[in-house]
Amino acid sequence: MSKPIHFEMSERKILLRFIDVIVVLCALYLLGIIFQFDYFLINERQWMWSVILAGYLLFFATVFEMYNLQRASRITGTLRSAVSTGSVTSLVYLLTPFFTPVLPENRIQILYFYLAVTLPLLLWRAVYIKLFASSRFNKNIIIIADSSDAALVAQTLQDVDPNYNISGFINTGPAIEQGHIVGVKSIGIKDAHELLHDQSVTEIVVASNEVEGITSNLYKWLIELVENGYSVREYTQVYEEMTDRVPVQYVGKDFYRYFPFARNNQNRLYLVYHRLFDLVASVLGILIGIALVPFVFLGNLIGNRGPLFYTQERVGLNRKLFKIIKFRTMVTDAEKSGAQFAVVNDARITKFGKFLRATRIDEFPQFLNILKGDMSVIGPRPEREIFVEQLSEKIPFYETRHVVKPGLTGWAQVKTKYGVTDEDHLRKLQYDLFYIKKRSVFLDIRIIVKTLSTVIFFKGQ
Repeated sequence: MSKPIHFEMSERKILLRFIDVIVVLCALYLLGIIFQFDYFLINERQWMWSVILAGYLLFFATVFEMYNLQRASRITGTLRSAVSTGSVTSLVYLLTPFFTPVLPENRIQILYFYLAVTLPLLLWRAVYIKLFASSRFNKNIIIIADSSDAALVAQTLQDVDPNYNISGFINTGPAIEQGHIVGVKSIGIKDAHELLHDQSVTEIVVASNEVEGITSNLYKWLIELVENGYSVREYTQVYEEMTDRVPVQYVGKDFYRYFPFARNNQNRLYLVYHRLFDLVASVLGILIGIALVPFVFLGNLIGNRGPLFYTQERVGLNRKLFKIIKFRTMVTDAEKSGAQFAVVNDARITKFGKFLRATRIDEFPQFLNILKGDMSVIGPRPEREIFVEQLSEKIPFYETRHVVKPGLTGWAQVKTKYGVTDEDHLRKLQYDLFYIKKRSVFLDIRIIVKTLSTVIFFKGQ
């Protein structure tokens, strides 16, 4: 039996990026040969044009979420993203003649150039949806978990990547009467070994928190699998790779294994870069904010009818309190009934306030907080002290958010929406802890790009 093909999420993203660039450059090369199209030439002397175009293409494709695998697997989302990416990439390339070719005298070549960038993207992504997002590339795995956790673990993996197929689970908890738990089949070591042997299963994921559940026979079998080259991975590792979140509910007493926060807190080069970036960004943000004040003042006068600015105490680094400043988006008596979280379609938010939030304009005054050092451009969102106290009692490791400065934007802000329920806040914390654990220049750039996408698509809340 031939071994099934499966692309990991990271491999699919690399595949998409690589072929996006290849199909566009090949289309332009063929266009030049067939139609004697001389605006964009790919040769030894002018190879830098191809590099610049590839850079523009990859940047704007990221902004328009073409590498969001859920979006990339849907034809409607792909269509909008590809057209937007092709249009903006072509426009920016045409308008930067210092780095790219001077505009052609024959204006029809501009149209040809645009079509050669956009149409190949559309065709290739249609092929991707038809072939690579299909069930033939499923990854079959077996879970080793307590029966009480098996269904949740299986559902989590499949929610993130539909190409993950759970072939069964080996129970490490109390015996169960039925042979399956909510659609997840319970199997034994012998059954699992047969599935691995005929290659219908390619990986074992160990998701058991109970050491006692890993019997000597199970442990010996897992060791043999590793020695024979089979893939055996720990669930939290798989979870982080697939979701970009830290699974705090599975960490338990071994938190020090999952939270190596000291690494970046002691990296002086990264800390210096981070502060310099904050200073430069805050100065630029303040200048833009000043330019926006007349517009916001007029809109506030008509739509909000109250104070222009809004201040509130929030919890910062090491639980130090500071006053955050924003353009006001809610009615003046928004908390007459006491402190409460903002929710989707919050009635307290004015119509003009909704526009300010959707465009993130309401956040610009916070660049003053960043300049003062109370906040950073990137970090966990600062919460009010009363909410921090409430959530710390319900959610493990919630206080860990305060080992870094809070941010204007962050991994949780660009990856998830408002926290309404305890589960929502747990999800946000998982993203925040992932950022604190993994923060780097590259991850900061990813967050900035995703923030631009949020602004462009009016996803602000």
